[in-house]
Amino acid sequence: MQDRSRHELLTERLSLRRPVPDDVAAILAIHSDPPTCAHNPSDALSRRQEALELFQRWSDHWRRFGYGYWVVRRRGSDHQLGFCGVKSMDLNGMSVLNLFYRFEASSWGQGLAGQAATAVVEWASVRVPDLPVIARVRPANIASQRVAVRAGLLRAGHLDTNGEDGLDWIFAKNLPD
Repeated sequence: MQDRSRHELLTERLSLRRPVPDDVAAILAIHSDPPTCAHNPSDALSRRQEALELFQRWSDHWRRFGYGYWVVRRRGSDHQLGFCGVKSMDLNGMSVLNLFYRFEASSWGQGLAGQAATAVVEWASVRVPDLPVIARVRPANIASQRVAVRAGLLRAGHLDTNGEDGLDWIFAKNLPD
């Protein structure tokens, strides 16, 4: 993984960069495709205004913390495959970085989410080492569980919690002792 700046990450196959307003169409396309939000229906979008508001929340997080969710593309391509990154949040009274990944269905099964998530977790471990990285995953979402494990997170069942769409299984790295 190369960290070319605090706003861009490069892996063997992928380029991750900070979102820009031109990414709103991709945010809407990916978040309005039913398979991409099947396990997280509360994340589904149906209107451009919703995608614009989501982009604004992501942009605000970047301004506040200096990191957030990245747009993921194949190296050398302008096509947005999905999004992957971390955001600051509270989990059971503990400050954590929530690992997020969502990719267009046509890119599933190629190891892209795992490669992006691994790069983001490595980046966070260096740039924000004092905060644990967690992933909240639905018990039935086996593919997402595999991505979390590939990125170096381990199952932390003692932190499981109820989220907007049901039970969240927690996978974590760098938990305090």
